[in-house]
Order: sequence, then C-alpha cells, then structure tokens
Amino acid sequence: MLLWVFLLMILTLSNGSHCSPHSLPLRMPRYADAIFTNGYRKVLGQLSARKLLQDLMSRQQGERNQEQRAKVRPGRQAESMWADQKQMALEKILVALPQKQRNSQG
Repeated sequence: MLLWVFLLMILTLSNGSHCSPHSLPLRMPRYADAIFTNGYRKVLGQLSARKLLQDLMSRQQGERNQEQRAKVRPGRQAESMWADQKQMALEKILVALPQKQRNSQG
C-alpha cells in the first residue's frame, strides 16, 4: 500500500503540472488574495486589541470614579457635621454642669 502511494506521488510530481507556466497566472491572484487576507486579519486583530484595551481602561476609570464618589458622599458629610455639632453641644453641657453645681451650692 505504501509503495502505491509512493509511486503515485512520483508520477504526479514528474508530470510537471504543478509548476507549468499555465498555472502561474492562477497563482498570482491567489497570492495577492493571501497577502490581502493576512494584512486584513492583522488590522482586525489590532482593532480588536485596541477596543479591548479601551474597554478595560474605561472600566478602570469607572471603578475609580465610583470609589471617589463613595469617599465623598453628601450623606456622610452631613453625618460628620451632625456628629461634630453633637460633640460641641455635649462639651458645652459638660462645661456648664460644674458651673450650675457651684451656683446651686453657693
């Protein structure tokens, strides 16, 4: 079986049809098509890589913006201001308490 395949290959290659001048015009358009296809695939690959990179960068920027918004929330600012006011009122009461005790004793 292997001998038959070998002989068939020798007969096909010795025929010379694979490199005849008549087949060259048919190969040129295919060669040009292959060059175009390879270039086109390369450009498409670069475009998809660029798009992926832009998507990743926009996601990171969106996450950063969310983190910044979480840090500076108006509600949290209001809560901290309210806590400061509570603390100041408590300090005033603590300062006034001993004075009231002195006034009531004397």
